[in-house]
Amino acid sequence: MTTETILLIAETEAPRIDVFLAANTELSRSRLQKLIKDGAVERNGKLCKANTEIRTGDVVRVHVPEETGGLLPEPENIPLDVVYEDEDIAVINKPKGMVVHPAPGNPSGTLVNALLYRFRTLSGAGGDTRPGIVHRIDRMTSGLLVVAKNDAAHISLAKQFALHTAHREYLCIVHGNLKEDSGTVDAPIGRHKTDRKRMAVTEDGRRAVTHWRVSQRFGTETLLDVSLETGRTHQIRVHMAYIKHPIVGDEVYGSAAPKLGLTGQALHGYRLTLVHPRTGETMTFTAPLPDDFASAIRRLGGTVPDIQSK
Repeated sequence: MTTETILLIAETEAPRIDVFLAANTELSRSRLQKLIKDGAVERNGKLCKANTEIRTGDVVRVHVPEETGGLLPEPENIPLDVVYEDEDIAVINKPKGMVVHPAPGNPSGTLVNALLYRFRTLSGAGGDTRPGIVHRIDRMTSGLLVVAKNDAAHISLAKQFALHTAHREYLCIVHGNLKEDSGTVDAPIGRHKTDRKRMAVTEDGRRAVTHWRVSQRFGTETLLDVSLETGRTHQIRVHMAYIKHPIVGDEVYGSAAPKLGLTGQALHGYRLTLVHPRTGETMTFTAPLPDDFASAIRRLGGTVPDIQSK
């Protein structure tokens, strides 16, 4: 049996830790109370009770036993596009089609398997099956993500994402011609009520905010520059579908029909800005558009953006 560690940074205060965890995880209230009783929940490194108060910025860890057959991810010699690396962090340009960490149906061939082969040490704050993983990108989305090589770096980076001091910017092609030149989607996202593999805008979901700006108009499609204020699962894809402009090539939230020669959705994380956990330096990284994305823009009669100058 392995253990998944759910690492959360409190964005707001809460009167009780069990209430906070029920709102921020998919675990049931009874399961959470048992985990707390069993000493599997920590706040700022200390065991806590169900009625422990939560303050903004608190670091909460939940150690959840996983039934995985006792198998841990193995190092695999898979090529990686490493944009930056030092003793604390690595920034990876993840290709479309790569799953971030092992899960049922994807036990190998993931980014984690590649990281274990490439780097000597990775943080353990995410649990046994997710070493180094601070945040994720969907399998069929390409782009930048940062990996933590030690727990101190992991906690620092997780805080930045939770408190919105780290910034992620994406380019995407959506169906339709948006009326405005820019806008914000502020709509909570939670698990779909009937299809548990999907996410949806729901009244009881977690707050999700996506800012978008038109980069180029093609008539029937539009190239958007998107920035995330929050980081919910499938956030950009769900929000674009919610405003009736789904991402081209998105088989889950849009149309399953192939479009513009794309493999997967036209969504790429091209810029990542963060504060280095050790030096305090603000660092910005960029990644060029994948070939199929660039080709899709040309097919539409557009100009491929110069990522470095954006």
